[in-house]
Amino acid sequence: METDTKRPPTPLTQLSNSLADAADRSGRSIVAVHGRDRYPASGVHWRPSLIVAANHALERDEEIFVSVASGAHSAAQLVGRDPTTDLAVLKVANLQIPHADFADLDSLRVGHLVLAIAAGEVGTSASLGVLSALGAGWTTWRGGHIDRFIRADVDLYPGFSGGALVNAEGEVIGINTSGLSRRFDLTVSATTVNRVLDQLLDRGHVTRGYLGLGMQPIRLPETLVGSLKLPTNTGIIVVSVEPDQAADKSGVLIGDVVVALDGSAIEDPEDILSLLGADRIGKQLQARVIRAGALKDLEIVIGERAAESE
Repeated sequence: METDTKRPPTPLTQLSNSLADAADRSGRSIVAVHGRDRYPASGVHWRPSLIVAANHALERDEEIFVSVASGAHSAAQLVGRDPTTDLAVLKVANLQIPHADFADLDSLRVGHLVLAIAAGEVGTSASLGVLSALGAGWTTWRGGHIDRFIRADVDLYPGFSGGALVNAEGEVIGINTSGLSRRFDLTVSATTVNRVLDQLLDRGHVTRGYLGLGMQPIRLPETLVGSLKLPTNTGIIVVSVEPDQAADKSGVLIGDVVVALDGSAIEDPEDILSLLGADRIGKQLQARVIRAGALKDLEIVIGERAAESE
């Protein structure tokens, strides 16, 4: 009588198989996006017939197509782009692959195993790592609002931008991009993607508040900080004022130094960008500026920023 000497799989083998299953499951929703002259980028079949990709990897507005693991190619129409969050949306008719399943973002913890999934030259590609940082919402250098800070220590190889970061179940956490930071790769959360996608579908661009100011941070003299009883020794000097825009209409002048908005100290231009969400358009912003050595209060009615194409 023969005995079965085959050993049961080890926990490491079981983990390896589970991760391979997650890569296979999520990879079915990933496409290669051909929108530049070099190697293709990746995209995620987010909703039926809608692909989310990385804006910086989409270098043209026309003659775009996507391909799937089977080799089938389909023409894609650009719905819209948002450079400030590095997202672009494409529409593909009769796309015969499943759309993504999504993770519960509230269940994420630093240290969780994650996979970056992309469309490689020979099919699905994957990169393994852990969630290295999670945080609150933040504003990109171009003024886009990202609902959560998500960073994973996965490698984004060429073509990985626009692909998905997924959990150990193969559920999508967000869109990976190398285009939002010079220091490290980041993931745009699924909640941000849904908000941007809805606005692009509705109007072709993302609505944001606008003041019409060119600004740069400066350090204030200690004597001025003391005499005006300012909480900090930094401010934002106005170097340009766009005619007929919100700040110009409210009397802001070149040379004014913005030290507070709505009662909060301002030390960096990003502090201002964070106050210019779509919900603030048409509302008043209380600005405190230094002009000719004295404090002056101004009321600015926030305008709407024109759509960006690059």
